[in-house]
Amino acid sequence: MPGPRTPSSARKGPAKADRSGEQRDGRQRDAFFDNAKYLAIVLVAVGHSWEPLKSDSRVLQGVYDVVYTFHMPAFVLISGYFSRNFDLSPVRLKRLITGVAVPYVVFETAYSLFERYFNHNPGQDISLVYPFYLTWFLCALFVWRLTTPIWKLVRWPVPLALVVAMLATVASHIGDVLNMQRLLQFLPYFVLGVSLKPEHFRLVRRRSVRILSVPVFATALLVGWWAAPRMNAAWFYRRDSAPGLGAPWWTGPVMTLVMFGCAVLLTACFLSWVPGRNTWFTAIGSGTLYGYLLHGFLRKAGEYNGWFDHAWLHTPLGEIFVTVLAATVVTVLCTKPVQRVFRFAMEPKMEWAFRQDPVELARERQRRDHERAKVSL
Repeated sequence: MPGPRTPSSARKGPAKADRSGEQRDGRQRDAFFDNAKYLAIVLVAVGHSWEPLKSDSRVLQGVYDVVYTFHMPAFVLISGYFSRNFDLSPVRLKRLITGVAVPYVVFETAYSLFERYFNHNPGQDISLVYPFYLTWFLCALFVWRLTTPIWKLVRWPVPLALVVAMLATVASHIGDVLNMQRLLQFLPYFVLGVSLKPEHFRLVRRRSVRILSVPVFATALLVGWWAAPRMNAAWFYRRDSAPGLGAPWWTGPVMTLVMFGCAVLLTACFLSWVPGRNTWFTAIGSGTLYGYLLHGFLRKAGEYNGWFDHAWLHTPLGEIFVTVLAATVVTVLCTKPVQRVFRFAMEPKMEWAFRQDPVELARERQRRDHERAKVSL
């Protein structure tokens, strides 16, 4: 994702393209957004590791609910922010295909085969219209990004996206095709990201917001502990309608608004504590989608092989161990060596599949000539 050109927080070097919207245009990366993406993906992996354990601990269930309130909305919001310049130009469409569509096909196939053979489930089909497990995000991102020009055109994009999400929670007939419920219910966060400007992120990074975020998060944790035995956590997954969860139809729109408000508030608090300087994990932030898609295989392997059934893991020390292990594993999966190994699937160039644009070829030759001239100097 190319961030704002902020000299104090940008790393030197050309920005590489990733699924969150970064471009190979030579712009300096903003360390703040790389840090935010890394911390968000750690929360995603940690949250997945808590799922088999949370039923034994009210405290863990409460923390899990708080994390699930904002961690994926934050990731989607950042993805929307770096999609705000997307148009239907050939260059950006090519990046959308190679950076989102192709990885979706590869990992949808890989996860389906993993389920079929490692979980001994021969009935698991390979279907590109029914996203399996984590691949829903790539499917949704593809559709969201194609709709970006629409959200930039309409007068009130975020309220309109909220209305769409609210209607989705009422429509029980929406099936699993393209994981449409998630696609529509997470849509407001993407549209919000498209609508944001750099100054909005500077606002949440003020010291006053950082201080206020402490009691906000403390209150959220208390509410999460109180609500743990009373609330259905499936609301946070946003993959079902209200009738599908056995709730009255009107609770869908109400919960959509409530969760949107809570998610935006907690995301602002989360971003206020994200460092804006270069840290040891800043460079890792450029590979968060590698960690996102790859850690799912280990999480599924643990489920298939009963790794989470050990009694010790269901104790406080065991829960801490699983948390640290999940954070460590996803960090490793975001590193450059892992990126180099899996780049063929995540960032394929596929020049053979596209017509060559003479203008782009001329620009590329000019860029190479310019680089050679700088080297010779």
